[in-house]
Amino acid sequence: MIEIKNLALQRGTKVLLDDASLTIKPHTRIGLIGANGSGKSSLFSLIKGEINADKGDINLPKHWLIASVAQETPALDKSALEYVLDGDQKLREYEQALKKAEETEDGEQIAYFHQELAHIDAYTAPSRAAKLLDGLGFSQNEHQQSVKSFSGGWRMRLNLAQALMCRADLLLLDEPTNHLDLETVLWLEEYLKNVPTTQIIISHDKDFLNITTTHIAELSNQKLALYTGNYERFEEARALKLSQQQNAYQKQQQQIAHLESFINRFKAKATKATQAQSRMKVLEKLQRIAPAHLDAEFTFEFALPTHLPNPLLKMEQVNLGYEHTQILNNINLSIESGARLGLLGVNGSGKSTLIKALSGSLKPLSGQIITSEKLNIGYFAQHQLDTLRDDQSPIWHIQTLSPDVREQEIRNFLGGFNFMGEMALAPIAPFSGGEKARLALAMLVWQKPNLLLLDEPTNHLDLNLRHALTIALQSYTGALILVSHDRSLLEATTDAFLLVQNGQVTTFDGDLHAYRQLRLQNTNTQKDLNPSKESTNRKENKKLEAQIRQEISQQTKPFQQKLKKAEILLDQLHEEKNKLESFLNDENAYQEEQKQILQTNLARLTEVKILLEKTEEEWLLLQEEISTRENEIKELYKRENL
Repeated sequence: MIEIKNLALQRGTKVLLDDASLTIKPHTRIGLIGANGSGKSSLFSLIKGEINADKGDINLPKHWLIASVAQETPALDKSALEYVLDGDQKLREYEQALKKAEETEDGEQIAYFHQELAHIDAYTAPSRAAKLLDGLGFSQNEHQQSVKSFSGGWRMRLNLAQALMCRADLLLLDEPTNHLDLETVLWLEEYLKNVPTTQIIISHDKDFLNITTTHIAELSNQKLALYTGNYERFEEARALKLSQQQNAYQKQQQQIAHLESFINRFKAKATKATQAQSRMKVLEKLQRIAPAHLDAEFTFEFALPTHLPNPLLKMEQVNLGYEHTQILNNINLSIESGARLGLLGVNGSGKSTLIKALSGSLKPLSGQIITSEKLNIGYFAQHQLDTLRDDQSPIWHIQTLSPDVREQEIRNFLGGFNFMGEMALAPIAPFSGGEKARLALAMLVWQKPNLLLLDEPTNHLDLNLRHALTIALQSYTGALILVSHDRSLLEATTDAFLLVQNGQVTTFDGDLHAYRQLRLQNTNTQKDLNPSKESTNRKENKKLEAQIRQEISQQTKPFQQKLKKAEILLDQLHEEKNKLESFLNDENAYQEEQKQILQTNLARLTEVKILLEKTEEEWLLLQEEISTRENEIKELYKRENL
């Protein structure tokens, strides 16, 4: 068990933690969330003992081994496979001891360490390491390549594999999906669900948190709060809390209006029943949880493009690649005004290559790309933040796009992106990754594009900023092409999917649920992704889902009935409390002839407040009980159907 007691931590003048406490039980999987800069990574450093708290304690079992992903990878000559095996410290320790015993011909020690190696299943370690590499997207040929031959993003995957290889009691993962594509994220989700170790995961990917976590720990206002259930459960609980605040009502209505506008626009365009049904469910969910982000500091929107030509762009028999390597063949594609396309495909299939060609930064090997004269592209690439000048200010970056615009106009615009006062004039070198991503988004919005090309735009965005981007893209009136491992963003902002596979770009006639099932089923094969081939499995899945829903309904019915009664009582108590407070706020209540009524109402108000607190506590306990039983039933069915 991990016990965090009365923890305080300050960095410079910024207080990150103040009297924060948290208890984490063994074998739970915790999603640690909070705004960028709130102190999540610092909490990891405290747990690992890399820094000391200003006050309070973190208590872990003394024998626990902690694994985390290294942030740096030396340019080593050793192979990728050997590097991953280094993660098993006990394995390396016994191997070294055995080697030393063999050199000194110590028969007793040789026998002992052979026995110990067998005990830790050392002889299957290379195959286990190979499976990790396979799952993280490395080909068989790359297993023996030197570490130094891989690029930065792939070295981060090696570091992740090394951490997963560790025989850890506690696994700390800080944004593990940042350098992964969607397919690898799906593999990692399944892997982490089946690792019997305590896990704390920092992530801004709500779908990833939904699948991998059993609890959510929120770091907010220098405190830690633990919620039972995955991120969706946390979001609903938080939405309920905020939606009850009267001063949030107007902002809530504005956001819901944005969502309803997008739903109506989508309804008018939807042509595929399966996809339409899936999208409507996602949007209904977004509408329901919108209040969870009402206290976010940041919102923005795309201005109406100056021109909306149709079509914006055409590709005719286009072949794409680099030098002598052809990657995509015979592409025929028309990007219509208002199109909203998500690109799907395994890592290396050519998604980014296609985006680069559409942006004009990559010329076709053959064929032609025909663009409208009024085409105005806004391009956000994976490496976008690297193009920003650390020695220059946010204002300077906008001025490079529009040199003739007055500085005050730029300052007003940047203020809408929370770059205010001196921050708008200061060099961006000390900015966080999230702040730089916000500047890149501001530059994109400033250009009023009619075609948005977004290649993994969320890597440095926290949950609130991702939500703001989702809302902005839903209201965007131009065409959108999106590559992202963030399924919530893909589902909420795109109308159709293109599959980039085996050198071809084709329409994918399914939703992301179908794509996820197909990718998981085809992890170790090279089958084409065709939803029609999986109709039988999907029927079986639907039948199983219906059984699970029925079982949940039966087992939670008594609690649901109690919950309904509690909700009715809460409404009655809130209404009575408002009436009593309204009476007490009236100056006439303090007239002499009202003295008896005043005393009665004061006494009743005290009773109502006590009842409210007690009923709210009962309501929360019932919610937690229902959530726990639902999770237990789902886990039971999952084990029975593996």
